[in-house]
Amino acid sequence: MNNILKIKDLPVNDRPYERCLKSGAESLSDIELLAVLLKTGTKGKSAIDLANELLHMSNDGLAGLHHLHIEQLMSANGVGTVKAVQIKCICELGKRIFKANLQKRISFTNPEDIANYYGADLRHKESENLIMLALNTKAVLIDEFLISKGTVNSSIASPREIFIEALRVRAVSIILIHNHPSGDSTPSREDRLVTRRIKEAGELIGISLIDHIIIGNNNYISFKEKGYL
Repeated sequence: MNNILKIKDLPVNDRPYERCLKSGAESLSDIELLAVLLKTGTKGKSAIDLANELLHMSNDGLAGLHHLHIEQLMSANGVGTVKAVQIKCICELGKRIFKANLQKRISFTNPEDIANYYGADLRHKESENLIMLALNTKAVLIDEFLISKGTVNSSIASPREIFIEALRVRAVSIILIHNHPSGDSTPSREDRLVTRRIKEAGELIGISLIDHIIIGNNNYISFKEKGYL
């Protein structure tokens, strides 16, 4: 006997599919949206129950799903490989849609624009990532480079690695961006030291460091805005 509970087994008024068709996807709760993706639950547990369990597991609702690895998702009874992969893919799709919309209007002279665009990726990282943006004379992006993963310190984020790439693409100025997995974007002593060394090195070779942006959990700090540069 099949004891798996499906969404279609719910009363009509409680079915997310029918409510979406009638009132639009925006009428569904976070739990219901995830339940639509899951389709089925498991023995004694509906898709709604399973969705609720996953959102509690993330500790941060839908946003927290980004932080759950496939193995963690599969630890929930009722989530196998296929469902875990689907959840990770829908999280990535949502992130890319958000970035695609921002990309159309991002200004590389506006720290908030930059923080919003790159924060879509960086705020979900579990280790520090340092990105360098290479700009031309009109502050238009030429290219971006992942300089390091791990702790941003003076040995990993060396001026040599940064300016090799900047010179290769003939950048006139650069912007540094990195994340704080703790969620607190306050610059550390090491952040300030690295920034000063890179700024001084750039002045010697004629490439300006115009900003260093630190991404936290839905917050950021711009060295340019704070007057640290």
